[in-house]
Amino acid sequence: MTPEELKQLENDLWRSADTLRANSDLKSSEYSTPVLGLIFLKFADNRYHRFEKEILKEYARLKGSRAEKKLSDIAIEKCGFYLPDHARYDYLLNLPEEKDIAGAIKKAMAAVEEYKPELSGVLPQEEYFRLTRTDKSIPGQLLKNFSNISQTADGDMFGQIYEYFLGNFAMAEGQGGGEFFTPRSVVQLMVEIIEPFGGTVFDPACGSGGMFVQSKKFMDRHRDELQNGNGRDIYVYGQEKTLETVKLARMNLAVNGLRGDVRQANTYYENPHDSLGRFDYVLTNPPFNVDDVSLSEVEKDQRFAAYGIPRKKTKAKKKDQGKETVPNANYLWINLFATSLNDKGRAALVMANSASDARHSEADIRQTLIENNLIYGMLTLPSNMFYTVTLPATLWFFDKAKADDRILFIDARNIFTPIDRAHREFSPSQINNIAVISHLRRGKQEKFVRLIDDYFEQGMEKLKENQKKVGPVCGQLLDVLENNGGKQAVADLKAQWDTLKNLESGYNAYVDSHAKALSILEKNSAQQALRQTFEPFFKGLHDGLKQLAKIIRGHEKELADAARKAKKRVTVDRKTKALKAALEELQAETRQAESSFKDILWLQERFPKAEYEDVTGLCKLATPDEVKEQDYSLNPGRYVGVVIEEDGKTEEEFVEELLKMNDELSALNEEARSLELVIDSNIRQVVGDI
Repeated sequence: MTPEELKQLENDLWRSADTLRANSDLKSSEYSTPVLGLIFLKFADNRYHRFEKEILKEYARLKGSRAEKKLSDIAIEKCGFYLPDHARYDYLLNLPEEKDIAGAIKKAMAAVEEYKPELSGVLPQEEYFRLTRTDKSIPGQLLKNFSNISQTADGDMFGQIYEYFLGNFAMAEGQGGGEFFTPRSVVQLMVEIIEPFGGTVFDPACGSGGMFVQSKKFMDRHRDELQNGNGRDIYVYGQEKTLETVKLARMNLAVNGLRGDVRQANTYYENPHDSLGRFDYVLTNPPFNVDDVSLSEVEKDQRFAAYGIPRKKTKAKKKDQGKETVPNANYLWINLFATSLNDKGRAALVMANSASDARHSEADIRQTLIENNLIYGMLTLPSNMFYTVTLPATLWFFDKAKADDRILFIDARNIFTPIDRAHREFSPSQINNIAVISHLRRGKQEKFVRLIDDYFEQGMEKLKENQKKVGPVCGQLLDVLENNGGKQAVADLKAQWDTLKNLESGYNAYVDSHAKALSILEKNSAQQALRQTFEPFFKGLHDGLKQLAKIIRGHEKELADAARKAKKRVTVDRKTKALKAALEELQAETRQAESSFKDILWLQERFPKAEYEDVTGLCKLATPDEVKEQDYSLNPGRYVGVVIEEDGKTEEEFVEELLKMNDELSALNEEARSLELVIDSNIRQVVGDI
């Protein structure tokens, strides 16, 4: 299944499931756990089905011998699950509607837990009865919905679907949703920067386990680079205050094939994993600005007190002594991340922006952390990246094995992709472009040139794919355009696309001659030269589209002038609509084809030597003296400076957007004039009747 097909499947599954909820009286929080439980059951059934023949063959071979084993024992050995007949997905799916389907699902979940003790008490059971409160058919309809997941779907696909549903439920629940889910793209960026190449990963506020899942996916993507962790597998440790969320995390781990130990615990007062100095990596998104943590409980705990305890400015009154709370728990968490790392450990955490400049006792703690050379880097995120916080947050990075005492500051506030009006994310290329700044800071220049190579490969694939679509679209334009100028513009545009074969030859020559280049400098120079050969091609495409758009606007104006002259209402005819639609499709194809080359240009403009350098408005490697000069502030904005950047739109994109707004205004004005005539006529009729 292609990524596009998987995305479509995710959307279809979510839309169907959410429609059922919308037609009931269920809150999103009541609906999420049983839905995620059914996704888990379908995963377990698929996995059991894949090994079923092998399990039955082994059972038959051993039956009656001294080595005979229970069918359930063989199944657990082979695939990790045993599902008796009444727990199979097809059995539940084919139950008659008049049966107690909620009760049947409960029994199925209990059976899965019976044969897999580590899931004991994790899978939803009673929750399925809540689904029947207003509509008894909902459990059966949900079973049908998830039966659309192919029986060949593997753990990776289920992991994707599970995470997609977690994100959508978090968005639907708003404030409450943020307690169990950190947006995927933020976690991916954190993981790409700390590079968890195997070992122990700790999340003391693990939510539904997204940090663990992305750590595993990082390892899967970088198998060829396993070195920091000597190729060790990942073992995860998590704790979470809410039992329901712990269950979500344990299911998430099982679906994604992760080994670990997630427990229910209040991190401020409990330490079930004996975290002090233990872990290779710490990743988390803790609750911000908590102010009710008991001071007496944490001030003697080395997890929180090693670098200082946050205290209120004024002493407690006599009657309140012993009952004091910390003014803000943000620096308790920051302390915890630092103290949970072993001698070579790395950490990444999400923190409120205010913590970077917090004063009084928190400023003292921050100074101590800096002077102990624990802070590797700070990264300011754009606003609206989280479901619960609209203001920007900051990512803190720790590294106990730093090469020097400088701190990397990155301001990523202007790097984002809109999801909708209220939410943003990082695209995959934006994650790579930000992360490679850290790689260059660590001296990993080979990662920079390898990323450029990846973009060239992706760009060439997109160009060839889009070229196939250009011919049919140009044909649509020729069918509609009547003037010779328009037809010539289409011919010129198509001819420009035909020059792609020359660029492809140049790209293939680059691959053949520089695929195994030993010198980073040599490869970087060749990459820059190759990128420059594409610039005239894209300029020609944009010029052609601009000319075509101008011709279509002229055609539309002629029609509008003729309508006004004839005193008719100005409308857009079918041919003009077809012209504009075809032009928009061509513009979209060009934007998509050019995207990888824009990423190459973005990187090469900022890091022309394929090595780290400070970039105004983006990144700064600050010395201890520079940090001291800023009163030990860790706010990236104080260090990187400000640069006014363009919005990234091409001229035709700007013109297209402006014209769309003008079209909308014209339509509204036309409607207003019509309404004026209607009102005037109605008033005259009323007055005439008096």
